[in-house]
Amino acid sequence: MSLQFIDRIAVEDEGDGDAVVCVHGLGGSSNTFTPLMPALARHRVVRLDLPGSARSWRAEGLLSIERYADVVQSVCARLNVNRAHFVGHSMGTIVCQHVAVAAPKLVRSLTLFGPLIAPPDAARTAMRARGAKARSEGAAGLHEITLALLNAAISADTRARLPLAVAFVRESLMRQDADGYARSCEALAEAPAAAVEQITAPVLLVTGDEDGVAPPQSVRAFADRLHAAASKRVAVLSRCGHWTPVERPEECQRELREFLGGQRG
Repeated sequence: MSLQFIDRIAVEDEGDGDAVVCVHGLGGSSNTFTPLMPALARHRVVRLDLPGSARSWRAEGLLSIERYADVVQSVCARLNVNRAHFVGHSMGTIVCQHVAVAAPKLVRSLTLFGPLIAPPDAARTAMRARGAKARSEGAAGLHEITLALLNAAISADTRARLPLAVAFVRESLMRQDADGYARSCEALAEAPAAAVEQITAPVLLVTGDEDGVAPPQSVRAFADRLHAAASKRVAVLSRCGHWTPVERPEECQRELREFLGGQRG
């Protein structure tokens, strides 16, 4: 595994084979996808921390979905990745959709965990408030935000049975730089919807039956808009919240492995 910084963006590049590019969500990092790595053992996996997040917190300037999508494409170009499977979680699924529309030849397939096209208005308002709290209160504000999200974004079953998953999400959120997290919240609050009807790549959509961010009915409606996709599948995981790869790693590995296996050739 190699870790490098490309224009202040932390990038991990690991393995050989067909390329897979992983894009995390708000409060996440490249480690969001560590539970999925067994399913990617025969691939070259590129994982980056988006500007403002985790080890890329030093990235300066306004953050936006458009900038994230440009950064992903720039990283691919610098690493000579000309075609790849894209795997996203939460906010990262929006970024992946924009990349798929802007650079269809780059995107071989899309696997989207906790997927959404864009946040609803109520979520945008909450996101702005969350960003303001992080910016004004720093680590203490992030601590309060984290405690609230542990109850809202993780299923009751995960909280009861999987303390390591809870600890992972808690640490992922609390380790964020407060200002970087605030700017990331603002980027998501202003997220435009991609023209998903133009996506031609095969798409796998995975959500939890207790995911309040990407509830099953919304994900199925998302799939209905993928008119041009070569194929599409929706998987709903039982007793699972929004952090699907962390809460149900084995099920997510299985879905990802079977989906990528069907894209060979």
